[in-house]
Amino acid sequence: MKIIAAIFVLFVALSHVGILVLEMFYWDHDVGRKVFSMTVEQSAMSKVLAMNQGLYNGFLAAGLFWGLISKRFDVKVFFLICVITAGVFGAATAKGTILFTQAMPAAIALIAVYLANRNA
Repeated sequence: MKIIAAIFVLFVALSHVGILVLEMFYWDHDVGRKVFSMTVEQSAMSKVLAMNQGLYNGFLAAGLFWGLISKRFDVKVFFLICVITAGVFGAATAKGTILFTQAMPAAIALIAVYLANRNA
């Protein structure tokens, strides 16, 4: 179960690295505009904000990697809860699908981490 939990946490961490790359480096390019359904004007006006968001997603990924490397239950739980909170807030304020692309994978990983720790 520990391996399965680690795989789920790794998936969430890597997805946040992907979000970092999209928001920091591809927001104002064709790829970013397509992924986030924006016009050229929208992406140009919000580029700096997106870079800031990307940096925060990088911190979430870094925390999850730290939890994986250190094998610390508390670190993994803390950062997964942060991801879930960000996903729920993003779904409520920006785009509903964020609940499924960000919060749900983190919730699944959190359940797996709890189950793996309980069986330890």
